[in-house]
Amino acid sequence: MKLSVPGRLSTAALVAGVTVVATLLATGPMAGAAPARSSVTAPLPAAAPDIPVANVQAHLSQLQSIATANGGNRAHGRTGYQASLNYVKGKLDAAGFTTSVQQFTSGGRTGYNLIADWPGGDLNQVVMAGSHLDSVTAGAGINDNGSGSAAVLETALAVSRAQLQPTKHLRFAWWGAEELGMVGSRTYVNSLSTANRAKISGYLNFDMIGSPNPGYFVYDDDPAIEKVFKDYFAGINISTEIETEGDGRSDHAPFKNAGIPVGGLFSGADYLKTSAQAAKWGGTVGQPFDRCYHSSCDTTANISATALDRNSDALAHAVWTLSS
Repeated sequence: MKLSVPGRLSTAALVAGVTVVATLLATGPMAGAAPARSSVTAPLPAAAPDIPVANVQAHLSQLQSIATANGGNRAHGRTGYQASLNYVKGKLDAAGFTTSVQQFTSGGRTGYNLIADWPGGDLNQVVMAGSHLDSVTAGAGINDNGSGSAAVLETALAVSRAQLQPTKHLRFAWWGAEELGMVGSRTYVNSLSTANRAKISGYLNFDMIGSPNPGYFVYDDDPAIEKVFKDYFAGINISTEIETEGDGRSDHAPFKNAGIPVGGLFSGADYLKTSAQAAKWGGTVGQPFDRCYHSSCDTTANISATALDRNSDALAHAVWTLSS
């Protein structure tokens, strides 16, 4: 997660399912037989699968190994970032996604965005889910933002395993150079024509979702998207708060500033957990949500498996719901 500035937006939402009841009046050859009633129910969209947290953690272990083998980080313009992108792209290619790499330059170094499209769905209505794949130079960036990157990847792979046929078109993204000011996501949004921007019905951002002293924060930029996440957490008896710490500091900002509806999840960075927050979420009062934020200790040891699990499942729920 990095620093920038916001804007605000709202949109409408989607449909859950529909029941059609047909009443057939049958008449006999002589006079009125009793009317026959027939009820036909259209199938509801399939529920999102549980996202195995062990799979998400396995991706994090790979990102940690990549950082360790490449100078300790996965930062923009470094070999660790390129290796991270290659790892994610290889998984998506094998799962049947159509992937593309967008190149840009920032700070004298070459950066890359990875875009993955799932075949099918209405190309005039695109639901995107994304995260930044780069770390700071100080460390491996496993919570910031291996956590979001791994969860988005595993959700995409779950789409493939389910051979999902969404009504809307699904697109996943991994952004470069977020830590330099959302450079990659801004490059992508700026590269879109006005018509193609209008086709994106929602962008979902996942930046830091496994903080070791976690909170459960939901973006409030779009009421319909916000409701999908809040309803999910209410259904598992987890209280949420509106996300304010990272407002405008992550890759949703370029989308929001371009008039695209946005939403997302966040588990907290270097703000301190209050007593009220600890009362509803557990954890340590007066300590940061992530004490290793932008530090060398942001490794695989710096993850709450519980928060990662809950947020990954919420991510998948939103993808299934908003694309159906």
